[in-house]
Amino acid sequence: MELIKISPQIISKEEVITTVSKGSFIGANTEQVTLEHLKSDCIIPVFSKDNESTISHYQFIKKASEAVQELFPNTEVYLPNIRVSHIVKGRIPSAVGKPAKELLEHEKTLYYERCAFTIEVPSLKQNINGHELSLSIGGVRAYNQENLYGKKSMEKFKAFIGFTNKVCTNLCVSTDGFSNEIRIASINELEGQMKSLFSNYNSANHLNKMRKMSNYKLSQRQFAHLLGKLRMYQHLDKQEKEMVFPVAINDSQINNVARDYYQCPHFSKSSDGSIDLWKLYNLFTEANKSSYIDSNLERSVNAYELINNLGNSIQFNVPNWLLTN
Repeated sequence: MELIKISPQIISKEEVITTVSKGSFIGANTEQVTLEHLKSDCIIPVFSKDNESTISHYQFIKKASEAVQELFPNTEVYLPNIRVSHIVKGRIPSAVGKPAKELLEHEKTLYYERCAFTIEVPSLKQNINGHELSLSIGGVRAYNQENLYGKKSMEKFKAFIGFTNKVCTNLCVSTDGFSNEIRIASINELEGQMKSLFSNYNSANHLNKMRKMSNYKLSQRQFAHLLGKLRMYQHLDKQEKEMVFPVAINDSQINNVARDYYQCPHFSKSSDGSIDLWKLYNLFTEANKSSYIDSNLERSVNAYELINNLGNSIQFNVPNWLLTN
């Protein structure tokens, strides 16, 4: 199964610097910023024990963008869609003691604890169950997962390659298209790590599994039963949890899934109350937009694995704790 590549062409500099994918791939408490803002307006945190600089969000996204351009030469690639959260504010030394409302712009400093981005390749697309998906590459950097109070050490990054559902901008990320343990000492090491991730990603298998999701469905009774089991999972003891498929979705997100089962214009239930697993998967990925940046990709992958687990149980008639009494 091949991706559909439409009208490959060399994109002019003017087009490259103005084209950004539309829509929000994550909500939560994030805001959208530009790469230039991260470069020009944000300070760079350091490791406090030796004052060595961390790898900045700007460096991470810039290097990832270069890797994508190299991977898809002469192909339209959108500018990164960047979302940030957990702003850390400060001030320059001369502004010490000055009331916050009187601070001038040049006296303020800031950086964002968490940052996520996607880079869309719109000319590489597929139609899955009536919805257009385009190839997307991105990553996450969360300073809260670093020990900034110690000495400089290997820094952690997350990266993915997958698809964006153009109907709702939901991210579709598979297990082999995600790495949450990229550890590097310098930004120059990132390119090799990302190329390794890209080479191990099987897009045909990913697309095929998503396409098959529409072959299986839950009745309204089974859907209601599933929601109840998802709530119960959080309260199982450790030993019981180890015996069932892991669930990352939280209670508030389960509420959103239940609401959108009735109200979502694209993925709500059928007239008889049933819902196929493709629609259910998109209800999960839509609900996942409320996850914080540092847990969003892990939950996205878990949703993909969970839906496939349900599909395998239905296809092969295998007992599943989430579906059985």
